[in-house]
Amino acid sequence: MKITPTKVSSLLLILFLSFGIYSCKDQKSENKNSEISQIQAGENAEPFFKLSLAQWSLNKPIYAGELDPMDFAETASEMGFEGIEYVSGFYGQQIKEAENPEKAMQKVLDTLKAKSEEFNVENVLIMVDGEGELASPNQAERKKAVENHKKWVDAANFLGAHSIRVNLFGSEESEEWKASATKGLKALSEYAAEKNVNVLVENHGYLSSDAALLVDVIEEVNMENCGTLPDFGNFCLKREDGERWEAKCVEEYPKYQGIEEMMPHAKAVSAKSYNFNEEGEETTLDYERILKIVQDAGYTGFVGVEYEGENLSPEEGIEATRELLIEVGSKLNSTSN
Repeated sequence: MKITPTKVSSLLLILFLSFGIYSCKDQKSENKNSEISQIQAGENAEPFFKLSLAQWSLNKPIYAGELDPMDFAETASEMGFEGIEYVSGFYGQQIKEAENPEKAMQKVLDTLKAKSEEFNVENVLIMVDGEGELASPNQAERKKAVENHKKWVDAANFLGAHSIRVNLFGSEESEEWKASATKGLKALSEYAAEKNVNVLVENHGYLSSDAALLVDVIEEVNMENCGTLPDFGNFCLKREDGERWEAKCVEEYPKYQGIEEMMPHAKAVSAKSYNFNEEGEETTLDYERILKIVQDAGYTGFVGVEYEGENLSPEEGIEATRELLIEVGSKLNSTSN
């Protein structure tokens, strides 16, 4: 057969079109594989943080006598948590009332440590309440509060917990509060540094919920082991009739701004929750917005579940909060990689 220039052109055109078709198929296949890989990566992603359970989430069954606070590690382990955050008040009263408080404290700590080891959960921190006003403008009262807190620093050290959480109540006048809070916090942090324990301040009402003011105090103390514990919900500055708890909040600090301001000094994070819709979303807090703030701060430590709602049982509320944290935390982690 004689090959003419016209036939050569036709053959070249056929080869070119065939190559183009197969190239498009290859490109589509590569794109599809890439999309599948991205989907699988998102599905397999884990949160950028670890999960702990705040004992306060179980305050109702504990106060009702339905749950022994000594069994906290077992309960948390059964619910799928790898860390636990104790509340001093669940143990403090029985210790104070004991004939030998020091011996009673050690007995409690021995049991808690043994339980945490038995159920393979990490002791993260102790939330300390009822030990006096670290930010009191009265020097004697402030010093007494520092002394009262020292036993919980020792307790955290014994349990292997990295921190204690303290309150900074006191004066309602900002400059007086700053000065007193700095003195009390620094004195306790100096003691805690010797024990390799952090002293963390939570936004817990009144001036401690003024995040900018609190950060001023933390930076004035200027110690590596002194930091913050941002709580997603506790930004009430004033309540009706000057009440500290329970009463209606009449003035609130901007919560998302407050979390962002506190995060550079955060060594723990508290995921407060109140209510959920049918889709499993928290109805009072934008969890994706908050966790993005936490992620952008470079935080990868424990996020503690602290459910305080009324519409679900404590167990249901804890589970709903945990699942929401996992979902949003995994989503943010997958999109950032």
